[in-house]
Amino acid sequence: MAMSFRKGDEVDRILQVGDRSARVAEARATLARLGMLSNYTGDVSDWKRQKFSEEDKHFDSELSDIIKAFQQSRGIIPSGNIDDLTLRELRQASYKLGNRVLSYQPNNELVGDDVSQLQKQLQELGFYMARIDGHFGSFTHAALLEYQLNYGLQQDGVCGPATIRALSLLGRRITGGSAHNIQERERVRNAGPKLAGKRVVIDPGLGGSNKGQLVKGRYGQISEEEILWDLAERLAGRMIAAGMEIIYSRTRGDDPSNKERAEIANAFDADLVISLSCDQYPNEKANGTATFYFGSELGSTSLIGENLSGYIQREIVARTKLGNNNNHARTWELLRMTRMPVVQVVLGYLTNPDDVAVLTNPSSRDDIAESIVVAVKRLYLLDDDDAPTGTYNFAELLRAEQSQ
Repeated sequence: MAMSFRKGDEVDRILQVGDRSARVAEARATLARLGMLSNYTGDVSDWKRQKFSEEDKHFDSELSDIIKAFQQSRGIIPSGNIDDLTLRELRQASYKLGNRVLSYQPNNELVGDDVSQLQKQLQELGFYMARIDGHFGSFTHAALLEYQLNYGLQQDGVCGPATIRALSLLGRRITGGSAHNIQERERVRNAGPKLAGKRVVIDPGLGGSNKGQLVKGRYGQISEEEILWDLAERLAGRMIAAGMEIIYSRTRGDDPSNKERAEIANAFDADLVISLSCDQYPNEKANGTATFYFGSELGSTSLIGENLSGYIQREIVARTKLGNNNNHARTWELLRMTRMPVVQVVLGYLTNPDDVAVLTNPSSRDDIAESIVVAVKRLYLLDDDDAPTGTYNFAELLRAEQSQ
């Protein structure tokens, strides 16, 4: 089977069982190096210098099963296939603290499990309070400089042999909890129960020339982009009525990248980000709504993001006919690159007739918008939230805002 590759040796198309490729062999060797492929007898040296046999390049079902397990552990949808994201995560997983020198490179940030290990150690010592995301950014750089200053090391912001050796000699100061999650929860608690003054970025998943899928609704043909923007405006209207500050992650005429949209949220210093999207699948039986927050089995998890995604998920399911696909941790770019809790709401499948009937119904979009606003209110109520799911309406919410 003929294969081609993008610049940078990324996967030009998704690799599946039956394909042959050097990228398949690379994935096999990396999984072996991570201890997930016990019967591997080939070369497990650095992937840039590896030489592979034709057998190594063959994508078989056993490898697919192991890739699914790896994807699950990294917060990736467990397809069992090799795509750009999976290949990138495999390479990042190969790095262990001490394998390379770590330093801040603003235009080309180092990424890998070694950076996550450094962030965890700095967090346990009280220097790093941000999200453990495996990216050597400005917060990691500042924490490393402070650590080096406090422990009498050369303050160069470089994590080399001397710094790693010093870290290995120190015991943990914090156990039994994430400092970042504690900080997130305290920020919510200190903000108080009122929605007024809270800053929220609303992120419609499509814009510009990207109109997404076209579907036939009860009032004629409508695009995915029109559905998302209509819902975003209904959501924004309710939030503004409750006194919240709203900003869109994009103008409707633009189609910025995930990174650019995350940078907007960070610059706005938002309290929350609500991202809206739809899904599709070759089999029209796939249906239902799902919500996603930042987290994986190996890294940190946004506790507030998890809580909010659960509230949104349950409220939407209680108020609409959309099926329940639950809430899940993922390491997607938009979730990972923002400094505040983010929830991505995947509203339903535009390839499923029942979901299309819901999403093209303006009344149902009103119900979804109300679900999200109520869920945000429940988040800030914390222990004072006692209304059964699906029963707290927007009029009651506004009365509560005026009385608090």
